[in-house]
Amino acid sequence: MPTLVSGLSEMCSFPKNLPLFLKSASIPLQHAWSPRVHNVCLLQRQEWVKMIFSRRENEKNVNNFSNIRLQPFASCQPQARFWHPSRTQAIGSSKMTSYPFEGVKFVDTPVVPKPEPSNTKYGVRTSDSPAIKNAPLPAEGPSSKHFSNWTVLALIIVIPSYVTRKLGGGIKTFAFFCLLFVLPILMAYWTLASTFSPRFNEKCKLPGKPIEDYLTFHDEKLAKKYHGRKIPMETFHELYFANKVSFNGDALEILEYRHDWAQFSFTLSLFRFFLLGMIPEVIMHTRSQDEEQVRDHYDRGDDFYASFLGSRMVYTSGVISDIESEESLEQLQDNKLKIVCDKIDLQPGEYLLDLGCGWGTLATYASKVFNAKVTGITLGRNQTKWGNGKLEIQNIPQTQSRILCSDYRDTPLATPEGKKYDKITCLEMAEHVGIRKFGSFLVQVYNMLEDDGLFFLQIAGLRKSWQYEDLIWGLFMNKYIFPGADASTPLDFVTAKLEGSGFEVVSIDNIGVHYSATLWRWYRNWMGNKDTVINKYGVKWFRIWEYFLATSTIISRQGSATCYQIVLRKNINAYHRIEYVPKQKGLLTPVKEGVQNWFK
Repeated sequence: MPTLVSGLSEMCSFPKNLPLFLKSASIPLQHAWSPRVHNVCLLQRQEWVKMIFSRRENEKNVNNFSNIRLQPFASCQPQARFWHPSRTQAIGSSKMTSYPFEGVKFVDTPVVPKPEPSNTKYGVRTSDSPAIKNAPLPAEGPSSKHFSNWTVLALIIVIPSYVTRKLGGGIKTFAFFCLLFVLPILMAYWTLASTFSPRFNEKCKLPGKPIEDYLTFHDEKLAKKYHGRKIPMETFHELYFANKVSFNGDALEILEYRHDWAQFSFTLSLFRFFLLGMIPEVIMHTRSQDEEQVRDHYDRGDDFYASFLGSRMVYTSGVISDIESEESLEQLQDNKLKIVCDKIDLQPGEYLLDLGCGWGTLATYASKVFNAKVTGITLGRNQTKWGNGKLEIQNIPQTQSRILCSDYRDTPLATPEGKKYDKITCLEMAEHVGIRKFGSFLVQVYNMLEDDGLFFLQIAGLRKSWQYEDLIWGLFMNKYIFPGADASTPLDFVTAKLEGSGFEVVSIDNIGVHYSATLWRWYRNWMGNKDTVINKYGVKWFRIWEYFLATSTIISRQGSATCYQIVLRKNINAYHRIEYVPKQKGLLTPVKEGVQNWFK
């Protein structure tokens, strides 16, 4: 197959003084040309140069390229089924040198005051657990309770019928007007319903303070426009990202009182994004689209994510083990790692596949603590480098475990001989697969799993009995945080697809409030790194993530969106279900058994 260098040498313009083997690094031409991949090519060149010339221990080899062996890491090839990580090695040296951790610093999660005692100040009881950010104003908003699909259907039929009758048209005219009016009718109904529907209930009394107590507008016209009024939440966050309005205090604390100063009405820009942005993505979900979205998000910079994820670099929910104490972010994540491995009864020497492995923390943990043979799959180039660097630091050989930069559709089997995996995990990656591809993804997982294996799926989704706030938050997430992650659905959709793909549900645990605890710590880390993030990434990116982490802390705590841990097995007659009974564990049992201090 033609290579990128041979086919597009002018595009990449490699320096003349680079050794020949660097110039001839092979990347399939079919994945080569696009403006985005042009930037990838330049990134490769920069990273290769950095790898060769910047590492102090290799400086002595700069003039002797025959002593250096390189495996190119910047490309992520769908056809490279056993693609290995980013490493350089001087022949004859005893230690490989990794590159992923330079310039990345972690902060201790900032301390917060103890929670206020439980009270009924606003008419409903509040909680006071130190494990989470407790809601001071747990109010309900307008919801599906006052939304009628029958009313919408009636309007779609009655209005075209009336117009057709006035014009003296027939069935074809009626059909034409149905098509013509359906979208305006839907938009008008959703706008009116979201604006004027009453709250789900009025048990929680609102403080009734003016909007100026919560927000400061930096534009006089905006200040006059919203004086004495509530601002639509979508309008607010767009203005906030544009630095036209600010919180009068901590973002999370002000957002806790959002029902007092914001409304959850659908705006024109929301409809525009839904129709022109989200819907096309839901329909398409091509390889190139998935690759572009994932890399744009996860390859932004390891330091960006280190600013809130902490030293474990895990971008999924942790698990609380004690609601009477404030466990650290690292404790929450270590709890989760043990729970995952215990739920799938991971044994030494078993082959584990981790789909959407991120920075490779679960792969590293399972390799070190359980002595499993792990293959991690991610589309993120930075994550691939980081994950393999973690494995090296923990002295885990590549013959045991590896992180591969690959599309999930090109995941290799456990061995070249075709052995399937004993266990498969997928933590919050399936949302990125998309609704349209979700079923085929599960069939692929089924086919890669041994008949006596277990599949662990951790997946987030919106609640079915929605409130308008939930939907507006979901559209924000799809627009700014996880483009293309449209498979965040209610639980019944997920279980139906799982069972339809041949799986049997063994157990389901709801960990939504655990996610809130995790997000709260991420938020505090992010705020602790405010100056550093703004200096490198700018005010807009800082504010987007500030809003994301703050609202998500609330959303997952109140059940708007939640997260499930689902353990599954193949629903076949030959599965010996009795043997798993003594091994079946919930959320607390693994933690009570003790979490090993494994990280270095």
